[in-house]
Order: sequence, then C-alpha cells, then structure tokens
Amino acid sequence: MGRAVTASLGQSIARAEQAEAQISRLTRLRRMSAAQLASLFADPASAAPWIEAAAACGIPEAQVRLGRMMLEGTGTPRDENAAMRWFLKAARTGHADAQNMAGRGCELGWGCAIDLQQAAHWYARAAAAGHAWGEYNYANLLFDGRGIALDRPAAVAFYTRAARRGHTRAMNLLARCLEEGWGTSPDPAAAAHWYRQSAQGGYFRAQFNHAVGLLTQGQFDAAAIWLERARMQADDPLRRHIDSLTNQIKAQVAMA
Repeated sequence: MGRAVTASLGQSIARAEQAEAQISRLTRLRRMSAAQLASLFADPASAAPWIEAAAACGIPEAQVRLGRMMLEGTGTPRDENAAMRWFLKAARTGHADAQNMAGRGCELGWGCAIDLQQAAHWYARAAAAGHAWGEYNYANLLFDGRGIALDRPAAVAFYTRAARRGHTRAMNLLARCLEEGWGTSPDPAAAAHWYRQSAQGGYFRAQFNHAVGLLTQGQFDAAAIWLERARMQADDPLRRHIDSLTNQIKAQVAMA
C-alpha cells in the first residue's frame, strides 16, 4: 500500500512539474516581441517545445500546428497517430482548420482506419464554418458519392463557395462542372471565367485547361504562354500532353 501511495504521489508531482514548466514557457512566450517570436518559430525544432506546451494547455491553433508538424516530421518525429489525435482534439472544440484536417485524416487513413463517413462528417463541419478547404473536400465527396450520398448539385454549390473564397482548385473543378454540365446547366462563359481565375491563381491544371480554351479560339500565342506555365508544375503524363500541344501550336503558326 505504501509503495502504491508513493508511486501515485510521485506521478502527481511529475504532472505538476510538467504543468508548471508548460505555464512558464507560455508566460515567457507572451513576453516576447513579434520579432523574437518570428525568429523562434522560423526554426521548427526550437518552436516545437513551445507549441507542445500551448497544445497541452488546450490552445486549438497550437494543437493544429503541432499535428501538422507531427504529420510532416518537421521539428518533431513523424507520428501520424499523434498528429490525428491533436487534430481531433482541436476539431472537437469547433476549430474549422482542425475539422478539415481531421476529415483529411479519416479520408486518407492518417493514424486510423479509412472512414469516409467520418471524413464527410468533419468536412461538413469545416464547410459549415466557411473553411475553403473544407468546402472543397466536402464537395469532392459529394461529387463522387464517397462516404455520403452522391449529390452533384450540392457539390457544385460547395465548389462555388470555395471558389469565391479564392480556392484555386475549387475554381478549376467548378469550371469543369460548368463546362460539362455536371450538377448544373452548361455555361461555357462561366467555365472560361473560372478556368482563367484559377490559372491566374497559379493552379497548373487550370492553366492547362485555360490554354486549351484559348486554343479553340485560335489564340495560339496566349495558349503557348499558359501551357509553358502549366508545364513547370505538371506531372509527367500532363507534361507530355503539353509538349504535344505545343508542337501542334508551332505547326499551326508555321502554316499561317
């Protein structure tokens, strides 16, 4: 009995000392200037103890940051299981970015079994809070009927919401829906608008799609510029397709 009491007392003291150390770190953090904080957080390894302390004290932003660091192995050992626990802890407080990351973890199986229904649940929570990535990811599940009933008009609505917040991937997929008439009436003019917006935002697939639209209008010089921009980020299959189109443009220009 005495040993059990001693062990329990020792654990209580250890927890108290750990909490005191965390509070001390947070107190020192609050006293730092913006420049000092920027310098500290520029080095993930130096930032990790501070972020861990803030996460342990229940600060959702720190919990998400720590989860991302653990997911990537930045400044701390890579640990998908622990990352997912932090995402879920912050998500349950209503933190939209954490809800999106929890959805991503459930979709891809980060430290847990793949569960598309749970992914849809967390994406829907993030989307309801106006989180652009949450809207985009939720739309993807709705579009394909994964983890939730297929509903392409609803998917288009969420792509639209995310696109209006500046989400370039959502812009590109919204344009594709408008081009093909998926979940909405075909609208070539609106599709061209969103392809252009996404391309200007730097998304390489939209740059390719925008270039193809320009080609159909005979705007070879402008199309060539966008194809080259897309090529810089493209994967090998798309790069080969771009090279083929570029050669066709050169042939058309030579014949003109």
